[in-house]
Amino acid sequence: MSDPASAHPDVISFLSRRRSHPSITMSAPGPDKATLDTILTIAARVPDHGKLAPWRFIVYRSADSVKIGERLAGIVEKRDGPLDEARRAQELGRFGRAPLVVGVVSRAGIHPKIPVWEQELSAGAVCMNLVNAAAASGFAAQWLSEWYAFDEEASRYLGCKENERFAGFIHIGTPTQAPVERPRPEISQITTEWVEG
Repeated sequence: MSDPASAHPDVISFLSRRRSHPSITMSAPGPDKATLDTILTIAARVPDHGKLAPWRFIVYRSADSVKIGERLAGIVEKRDGPLDEARRAQELGRFGRAPLVVGVVSRAGIHPKIPVWEQELSAGAVCMNLVNAAAASGFAAQWLSEWYAFDEEASRYLGCKENERFAGFIHIGTPTQAPVERPRPEISQITTEWVEG
């Protein structure tokens, strides 16, 4: 039974207003080491049937963004041919939009009791917890999963090992503008009561 005395209206208020910030609107600084450790610790507090921790983190610093961008551009060019100036600039800037990017890697695998899908959902919960923890720490955050999350060569370069895949990349920085609200689903349109049929 719910105990009103244990309610946290400030948390409810925060979650009701939370909004992702486009990574291109972020600036430095990002979280320092101690703050990032706290954010990642909170991110890892998710449902995890069997205590498998079927996910891990990879931290990308802005100092490496040009090197990463050049490799991503090279992968695209090898596959699609020469890039025009706009597309090349887009690839070069993928990891430079925010001062810090955290890759969330799903390590889901066959288990006798815990379905792969459930392990993958746990990795998704980590991504959302990470976004919320970053926002609660005063930073802007955005969860992105762009082409390189699904490309084997790019994923390997970015740190995925065999039988791993990216659940997403969380871009974290200082907000430079208020995020724009977007339409949300009408709860009555997406909620039903179960009726035995």
